[in-house]
Amino acid sequence: MILAINSGNTHTTVGCVDQACRVASLFRIPTDRCETEFGYAVRIREILDLQGVDLSCFEGAIVSCVVPPVTETLVRAVKLLIGTPALVVGAGIKTGLQIAINDPGTVASDLVAAAVAAKEEYPLPCVVVDMGTATTLTVVDRGGRYVGGAILPGTELSLEALAKEAALLPHIEISAPRHAIGTNTVDCMKAGIVYGAAGSVDGLIDRIAMELGEEPASIVATGGVSDVIAPHCRHSMIMDDTLLLRGLRLIWDKNRRKTV
Repeated sequence: MILAINSGNTHTTVGCVDQACRVASLFRIPTDRCETEFGYAVRIREILDLQGVDLSCFEGAIVSCVVPPVTETLVRAVKLLIGTPALVVGAGIKTGLQIAINDPGTVASDLVAAAVAAKEEYPLPCVVVDMGTATTLTVVDRGGRYVGGAILPGTELSLEALAKEAALLPHIEISAPRHAIGTNTVDCMKAGIVYGAAGSVDGLIDRIAMELGEEPASIVATGGVSDVIAPHCRHSMIMDDTLLLRGLRLIWDKNRRKTV
């Protein structure tokens, strides 16, 4: 069993992943740029204790983080928790994935981990749609290469900006209204946010298919609001909440000698 941690701008996802890439004890905590390694260690340990997970079961850990100030903090937290250094996804790490873009070193670690899992587990070409703080589309072509993707503002980020900058618009929860034609302010906002996000994703997938010269064999949706947005997309999507953590396990396996 390994401890897999993916830290995004809003949430940090933690999971226990076994040799068969099965994920257990999955949970999320807020990403806090001001938190110390002791704070992260205590929060993670308390939740693992509540779930009955013994820290001695971990043979190692891997960290993917897109918030640079948090990366080293999480590494130190892992050392406090399990006594061994964590592998950090970044330059020099073996992934088994050919990154065929202009500057491979600029690809975020979470996108790499998701692409690694998609390459191994889903029919290609594959598009991974990760709906978090940002909505990202990652494209793995028929040859198993990471060939790029698209990034747009995430649903929660768009809603927050809308409510902040438009004085008469309230803060609302993200949920789909019954109709695209709203008959009150809240339903109009929900229609724009949910159906607008779904339409944006659909449009990008159409353009990706056109540029690939073929339809994606699989489209995988993951991320915090994927369960709200994906059902309203025209393209059929596979919901996979643990894709990224399984990708981290695959990367850890390829680099395990570096962690001992």
